[in-house]
This record gives sequence, C-alpha cells and structure tokens, in this order.
Amino acid sequence: MSVVSSRYARAFVDVVLESHLDANKTLQELHAIAAAAQTSLDLRRVWESPAIPAEQKRSILDAIVKREGISRPVRNFIAVLIDHRRITMLDQMIRDFELELYTRLGFSEADIISARDLSEPERRALEGRLEKLTGNKVRACYSRDESLLGGAVVKLGSTIYDGSVKGQLERIRERLAES
Repeated sequence: MSVVSSRYARAFVDVVLESHLDANKTLQELHAIAAAAQTSLDLRRVWESPAIPAEQKRSILDAIVKREGISRPVRNFIAVLIDHRRITMLDQMIRDFELELYTRLGFSEADIISARDLSEPERRALEGRLEKLTGNKVRACYSRDESLLGGAVVKLGSTIYDGSVKGQLERIRERLAES
C-alpha cells in the first residue's frame, strides 16, 4: 500500500461512510471504471497522457459515467485522480479503498488456501472460527493448492496460520534437522 494511494483511498472511504452511500455499489462502480480502463488501451493512453487537457479527460469520464450509470461521488473521485494525475494508480487505490472500507466496517480479510475445494459447511465453520479469533466478521477469499497435500493455510492480515500437511511435514523436518 503506497502512502499516496492509501491517502486517496482513506479520503474516499470518509466520503462514502459520511454520505451513507451503499459501499458495495460504490465498489462495483469503481471496478466498472477500472475494467473500462483495463480493456481499452486508448482510454488508458488518453487518461494517462499529460498532453491531453483534464477537461477532455473528464468529458470522456462523463460519457462512461452516463453509459454505466455510475454515481456522482465515484465520478468525482475519478475526476480528482485525473486532475491530480493519479489515474495510473487507480487499481491500487481500489484495493486500498476496499481494505480501508472493510476494516472500518469491522471486517477482516482472509486468504484461505486449501489442498482441495472446501464444501460450504466447511467454509462456514472455518470462517466462524476465524471470526472468533479476530472478533471481526471475516471476508474470505478461497483458492486451491494441491501441493499442500491436506489441510489449509490461512493468511489473516500479516499473520499466517499453516495447518497444511505440507507445513506440518516441513516443521517435523526442521525439528529432526535440529536434533
């Protein structure tokens, strides 16, 4: 998280929360703008070019806003990024915005990597344990890594809980090497 990116993200979270905007809708709109920029090389070139006046860039933004039905606060946030030549940081700012928003709403982000796909009851049980551990609601992102052999690895903020068979075998190997 860069200092500049997180500063803009925190400021926009302030706007969203103080204005009682729908956080999920706001996030979807930000992703829609980012997707438009990612899929159009021409749009990225125009928005990132210092040779093109900000008014022209904002008029293109306004056309996208109208077509996609983007709210005024999101439009204004993107316009600020364009005006301050920070539009190149849009993807990072969206990630920072999401992290800041969920932190303020009392959510913890968890990346869960398991050796196999977990069933819905297993996911709910694991998320329930993590909620008890953190005292927050948990937003989990699941992925699969067969090299773990069994179990799961949970990344919760900067803390990693390794309950995988691979991790256990590695710890046993280290203990044997120390002996």
